[in-house]
Amino acid sequence: MTFETTTHKDVRNPGALSRMGSRIGLANWQGLSTLLWKEVRRFLKVPLQTVLAPMMTTILFLAIFTLAFGSGERYVGEVSYANFLAPGLIMMAVIQNSFANTSSSILISKIQGNIVDILMPPLSAAELTLAFVLSGLARGLTVALVVGLVMWILIDFSVHSWAAIIFYLVGAGLMLSLLGMIAGIVSEKFDHMAAMTNFIIMPLSFLSGTFYSIDRLTGVWYQISHLNPFFYMIDGFRYGFIGTSDSSILVGAVSIAVLDILLYIAVWALIKSGYRLKA
Repeated sequence: MTFETTTHKDVRNPGALSRMGSRIGLANWQGLSTLLWKEVRRFLKVPLQTVLAPMMTTILFLAIFTLAFGSGERYVGEVSYANFLAPGLIMMAVIQNSFANTSSSILISKIQGNIVDILMPPLSAAELTLAFVLSGLARGLTVALVVGLVMWILIDFSVHSWAAIIFYLVGAGLMLSLLGMIAGIVSEKFDHMAAMTNFIIMPLSFLSGTFYSIDRLTGVWYQISHLNPFFYMIDGFRYGFIGTSDSSILVGAVSIAVLDILLYIAVWALIKSGYRLKA
């Protein structure tokens, strides 16, 4: 009798059957991978805008600054200015594109009214968060790979630590994807998104030591630079190439890991509560 009653309830509730069929263990891997692939395809369908345009912008920054300061004549420490600048530009591209991917996806879905199509499937808040974050990371890594290959042709690159390069690349991509999700959730129109990008993301990325060594700063500006999480991303990533850094690599790694965890919890809580997602 118990078996018949349970079956009858499941038939009346197709969502229950869907959850039973798609879940393996404790997670809905099928649904998670489907949403992830949908988000990855979203930016791959417009590569001129999402991949090649950031690559061109980054190369232009490299050309302008190396020509202005003379890459063959100016050195930062024991490395040429071009070798110092290139890793920072790659990381800046990752920062901007990881943020743009998740923030634009969520905000556009809210404005078009199809966010319900993402919230209705049997995906938990943790699974939704993970799918969006990994898609933002995928775009950031794709841009980093394309930009890195072009710079490798233009500049005599050397690698000091692959572990540092991979860790900071992934850590930065995750952090900016999570920040992008928060921005997409709290924003109600494109003006709000533009304000966050222009007044928070861009200043933090440009004032993070991308174009200069913060050892040149003094007093309060030197202290403020060490409060900027983007500085640790760029400094650690640059260390992976040139073998020197302006701060402790361990402190930077721990700071990024802790911030990624805290941001993931914050995004999970926002999605769980339905804040500005549910009508």
